[in-house]
Amino acid sequence: MKYFSLFTGIGGFELGIQKAYENNSNRKSAKKCSNHARCMSMPNIRNGNGRRASASCIGYSEIEKSAINIYQKHFPEQKNYGDIRKIKPKTLPNFDLLVGGFPCQSFSIAGKRLGFKDTRGTLFFEIARIIKQKRPRFLLLENVKGLLSHNKGKTFAVILSTLYELGYDVEWQVLNSKNFGVPQNRERVFIVGYLGKKRRAKIFPITETNKETNLANTIRTGGRGSITKKHAWDLVQLAGGSQGYRVYDPKGISTTLASQAGGVGAKTGLYAIPVLTPDRINKRQNGRRVKGNNEPSFTLTAQDKHGVFDGIKIRRLTPVECERLQGFPDNWTAGISDTARYKCLGNAVTVNVVREIVRRLFLEK
Repeated sequence: MKYFSLFTGIGGFELGIQKAYENNSNRKSAKKCSNHARCMSMPNIRNGNGRRASASCIGYSEIEKSAINIYQKHFPEQKNYGDIRKIKPKTLPNFDLLVGGFPCQSFSIAGKRLGFKDTRGTLFFEIARIIKQKRPRFLLLENVKGLLSHNKGKTFAVILSTLYELGYDVEWQVLNSKNFGVPQNRERVFIVGYLGKKRRAKIFPITETNKETNLANTIRTGGRGSITKKHAWDLVQLAGGSQGYRVYDPKGISTTLASQAGGVGAKTGLYAIPVLTPDRINKRQNGRRVKGNNEPSFTLTAQDKHGVFDGIKIRRLTPVECERLQGFPDNWTAGISDTARYKCLGNAVTVNVVREIVRRLFLEK
């Protein structure tokens, strides 16, 4: 299977596809692999006919400099075709699947929701221009949930009718990242298109959820405080206010990561972190550092103040925590400023969701 990646960002679609095709018994893990072209072209998983299935990227399109720097670090052999508006489809190699999370700011409820009146919204028609010429067998597109309701549904109707006119049968579903192994409340609409009669079994609806994520290892809270079933998969707000100033409980899932917004915690949300032993914050301590009411205290020592709340620190998430919330390996975005890292991660697609859709689309019998 060959695919072309549009609005690529930091490689969420690529990593998701790579993970879907990954065979742990005879290849490196996606976290350790630095040669994308080699990994993606390696035969690995057998399909329903007993033949080996593999995936390879024929190129990508991205114009944001920070995203390109990150992408090229992990996938150095891939060709960047640059601005989608300048791509000449005839120059592209043939491919089976087109993937892309086309710009969502013009459809998001966090923006002005100008839709096709915004130049970013019109970039969907650039996708249609490439589809019309290359006729890939499959499409996988992603956007914000607000796309469905924008302009009373008329915007989404235009997108669907355009794809239908190009010969594609389409299905879609709003999926939440929290149901795919990452503790982030991130709802996005995913669109799968099939050319003509080449449709396989339906991908949607995906109804089962994955609640095996270790929340305590995603957001560093200064300890391993217990996570109750009541809070484990809820977004728990502790203090209200405008976006960027709301405070959440780190024992629950995170709020949606954003690429742009105002306020100190706008891109990640703010979290109330207990501060323990403030003069020795970096000291490694085994096990839980906080005792609840009516529990016997830790053994007292001369240096540590075990189990004593010295206050609450309100902070935003770190870039590494945001990488985990999007399904990327730690330090995937390292090497650029934290501001740029937050923006790139807020724009990214959740790797785990892509992996599950691709697995169902190409690897299930």
